[in-house]
Amino acid sequence: MEITFYKYQGTGNDFVMIDDRSESFDVSDLKLISKLCDRKFGIGADGLILIRDHVGYDFEMIYFNADGTQSMCGNGARCAVAFSAFLGIVKKKTKFLAIDGPHEASIKEGLVQLLMGDVQGIEEKAEDFFVNTGSPHHIRLVENVEAYPVFAEGKNIRYDNSYSPAGTNVNFVEQVAADEIFVRTYERGVENETLSCGTGVTAAALVFGKDRNSAEIKINTLGGKLSVKFTSKANGGFTDIWLIGPAQQVFSGKINI
Repeated sequence: MEITFYKYQGTGNDFVMIDDRSESFDVSDLKLISKLCDRKFGIGADGLILIRDHVGYDFEMIYFNADGTQSMCGNGARCAVAFSAFLGIVKKKTKFLAIDGPHEASIKEGLVQLLMGDVQGIEEKAEDFFVNTGSPHHIRLVENVEAYPVFAEGKNIRYDNSYSPAGTNVNFVEQVAADEIFVRTYERGVENETLSCGTGVTAAALVFGKDRNSAEIKINTLGGKLSVKFTSKANGGFTDIWLIGPAQQVFSGKINI
């Protein structure tokens, strides 16, 4: 069987994209998903995304991590919006469905603006924090994040018993200006550091800006720049959360499976 695929990246977070409106892709074949994401034996990506039709929405995004597990992916969703525009499914605005529920998005001046789900609050974990932004994220504020042992420390926290059995993503955050942070992420499902993580930088921005009524936080990652806008709620939660950044097609091709 031959599959046509497209490769997209959002600030270095890369994805295999497949137009599966025919629903011909076997979503139960986790070995195939892992193989396609394998950087030596497949196409190579942090995750795989299928675009399918869904009643009441422009499309449905079905996302898999590189190991075949599923979660919400912010950068993947932004890439899915860009891909759907490329396919002619949407134009400048869209409403689509993801694993964590409905989302809205728009494309403006080359950037995809994604409305994330509301966040109920921030949990303190000793000197660290935990936030669920559609995927679970442990947040640690550090100094000199560029030299921080992200892989070793991230792996330790990801597999900590307190997060068993599902585990968590782990983000290390340094303040670099009054409204700007640098974020590095150990990503569950990839089991390594990724160049960027959309749900992770969103979680980091909420922790960093939690004492403000509303804010726009600029974010540096190893893969590029993003921003997050949000409004704080009186009960400690957050609403009107927007993840903003680029999403680009890298190449396309065909693969036999």
